[in-house]
Amino acid sequence: MKDLNKALITIMVFGLLSSASNVTKAQSTLSENEKQYMVQQVKKEVLDSLNNKSEKPFGQISDEFSVSVYLETYYTYDFGNPENHTRPAFTYSHNRHNEINLNLGYIKAAFVTNKVRSNLALAAGTYMNANYAAEPNVLKNLFEANAGFKISKKHDLWIDAGLFSSHIGFESAVGKDNWTLTRSLFADNSPYFETGAKISYTTSGGKWFLSGLILNGWQRIQRVDGNNLPAFGHQLTYKLNSKITLNSSSFVGNDKPDSTRQIRYFHNLFGIFQVHEKYGITAGFDIGAEQKSKGSSQYNTWFTPVLLLKVKPTDKFSITARGEYFSDANGVIIATGTPNNFQTFGYSLNLDYQIHNNVLWRIEGRGFTSEDNVFMMNDKPTNNNAFVTTSLAISF
Repeated sequence: MKDLNKALITIMVFGLLSSASNVTKAQSTLSENEKQYMVQQVKKEVLDSLNNKSEKPFGQISDEFSVSVYLETYYTYDFGNPENHTRPAFTYSHNRHNEINLNLGYIKAAFVTNKVRSNLALAAGTYMNANYAAEPNVLKNLFEANAGFKISKKHDLWIDAGLFSSHIGFESAVGKDNWTLTRSLFADNSPYFETGAKISYTTSGGKWFLSGLILNGWQRIQRVDGNNLPAFGHQLTYKLNSKITLNSSSFVGNDKPDSTRQIRYFHNLFGIFQVHEKYGITAGFDIGAEQKSKGSSQYNTWFTPVLLLKVKPTDKFSITARGEYFSDANGVIIATGTPNNFQTFGYSLNLDYQIHNNVLWRIEGRGFTSEDNVFMMNDKPTNNNAFVTTSLAISF
C-alpha cells in the first residue's frame, strides 16, 4: 500500500510539473534538459521524504550525541551448593548461586565528532559489586567515563583520558559482545577496566591499530595508597582481512604500595579466525610474571591458554564450546593456600538464541577440574566444580 501511494504521488507531482512546464514553455528561457533536471530533483526530494531518510535510529539524539541502554539478567545454579550464594572467588561475572539477579545494567551517553569524543556510562549489577569492590563511594558505579581529541588533521591519531574498557583480551564485561555467556578464566582474572591516558593510531585502511597507555594500576580507578609508580601498557591489533584478527597487549607496573613494590609483567595474545560464515575459532594465551619480593631478580609466573569454537547453523542460533587451563602455582592471581595453588582445567558448552535484533537468550553448562581440592561441594573440599547459567540480554 505504501509503494502504491508513493507511485501515485510521484505521478501526480510529475504531471503537475509537466503541465506547468508546457504552459510556460513559450515564455521560458530554460532549455528542455534544464526543465527535465528540475523535474527529477523535485521527484527525488518527494521520494526521499516518503522514505523517511531523515529519521534517526532509536537513541540517536543527533548526529553527534547518542544514548544506549544494556541489561543482562541471569540465573546460575552451582552444584557445589554454596550456602552464602557466592560462587568461587576467582569468578567475577554471573557469580551469584541459585538466585535471579542482574549481572550488568548500564545507561551510556556518547558524543562523537570527527575531532572530539567522549563517553559516560553509569552501571549496577553483581559484576559491578565484584569488580569495583576496591573503589570508593560513587566510583563503584562508574562503568565508563572518558574523553578524547584528535591530534592530527591527516591521520587517525587520538589522545584519550579517563576510565575505559581494558585493552587486554577478547572478552568484555558486556555479555552480548562475547561468544560465551560467562567469561573465561582468561578474562575474569585480568583487567576488565582501566584508568589513565592513551594515544592511539589506526591506519587509513583499518588494518593496523596501535596504542600506548599510562595507567593507575591493574584494574584500578583510584590508585593504591602509597603507590606512586604509574603502570604502562600497549596494544597492537592487525586485521589481515574481515576473517582474521590478531592482537598483542601488555601491562607493566606495580599494584602494591611502594614499600612492598613488586613489578608485574603481563602479556596477552589472541587471534580470531572466522574460517567460514558459520564457523569461527578464537585462541588466546596469557602469561605473567611478578617479582617474588621488592628488588628481587626472581619471579613468580602464571599462564592461561584458551580455545573457543563457534558454530552458527542459522542466523538466530549458535553453539560455542570452550576449553581452557589456568596455571598459577605460586598464587599470584588466585591464591588457594593448597600445595599446588590454582592449576585448573575449564570446559563449557554455550547455546545462544537471538530472539530479536536486540534480545539475546543464552544457556551454558560449565565445569572446572583442579589439581588440588580448591572447591567446595556441600561444605566439603573437592577438586571439581560444575554449574549451569542462563541469561537474557537486552540492548537498545
